[in-house]
Amino acid sequence: MKNNKVSLAEVAKAAGVSKMTASRVLRDEGGFSESTRDKVMAQVERLGYLPNRLATVFAGDKKSTFVGVSIPDLGNEVFGMVLEGIDRKLGAFSHQSVLGLTQHALDQEESWIETVLSWQPAGLILTGRSHTPKSLVMLKGAGVPVVEIWDLNSSPIDLCVGVNHFDSGYDMGRYLTGLGYRKLGYVGTSHDTANAATARMNGFTKAVQDADGQVTRHLCLHDVPGFYPGYYGTEQLLSSGAEIEAIFYQNDNMAVGGIHYCAARNLSVPGDIAIAGWGDLPILSILPYRVTTVHVSHLKLGQVAAEVLLASLDGTPTQDVHDIGFRLVPGATTGQVGRI
Repeated sequence: MKNNKVSLAEVAKAAGVSKMTASRVLRDEGGFSESTRDKVMAQVERLGYLPNRLATVFAGDKKSTFVGVSIPDLGNEVFGMVLEGIDRKLGAFSHQSVLGLTQHALDQEESWIETVLSWQPAGLILTGRSHTPKSLVMLKGAGVPVVEIWDLNSSPIDLCVGVNHFDSGYDMGRYLTGLGYRKLGYVGTSHDTANAATARMNGFTKAVQDADGQVTRHLCLHDVPGFYPGYYGTEQLLSSGAEIEAIFYQNDNMAVGGIHYCAARNLSVPGDIAIAGWGDLPILSILPYRVTTVHVSHLKLGQVAAEVLLASLDGTPTQDVHDIGFRLVPGATTGQVGRI
């Protein structure tokens, strides 16, 4: 059975008014009685009519409530939490998120930006600071607020809300070398474009070198940063022949995978190998011990991004760059709180 969309003309006919009057009621433009409004809205309810909000925006009759939000993917729970923060705040102010998944590909982001700008959004929230030349031209000429999130950028296109990933990696490297570790390894994933994980790895490496230590091997897998890549990445790293006393992982999920690999091979953590993650992800809350990590409020990051965009829409003065910060959390997996 074919489902036919209810038209405005059908609503008007059922309510006994003209199509123009029904349109004025739905746009709340005035010029009609309360009884007329009640009749129209009763038929809207009965027929299940859904007004075309996008057409209304194109007609210039109403400001857009759509906000384009791009994230790399939904498989990474970090971006799921960021998106939740954005959507909660936007929803509280009657704005809706229009989601785009870029898969860490700048050409996909470019195509999405071109499409979503044709819908005349109220603003855009983009993950990352790297964009194609064409994307930059479109964004600078869009005439709407643009908030870049995740990677802290001191010179954003318009506005930025993020974390200094290099500094967070540096703090972890300084912490581990401060505990006496001098031969360290890194396990993460690789991407075609510069990203936050690369900045964390670089910060970590610099801190270790500054402390006269050595990152004996960087292992960057062509995979997603999850439990299993952390498991087999640890296997590859430890079987490579490199001398390693401690491992820093791209995120906590990979670190948990590494912990399970060590348990399977009867390696003591941190006695035989120390382990540290990043992100303070939910998986850590169910472990019987504290994993050394870096805490970042992903939900707050999304909320602040939405607040900054809404302030810009309202004409409220706001700073261009918002650093939400991070906090290193010592745990049992590096020897700070005893052995597992």
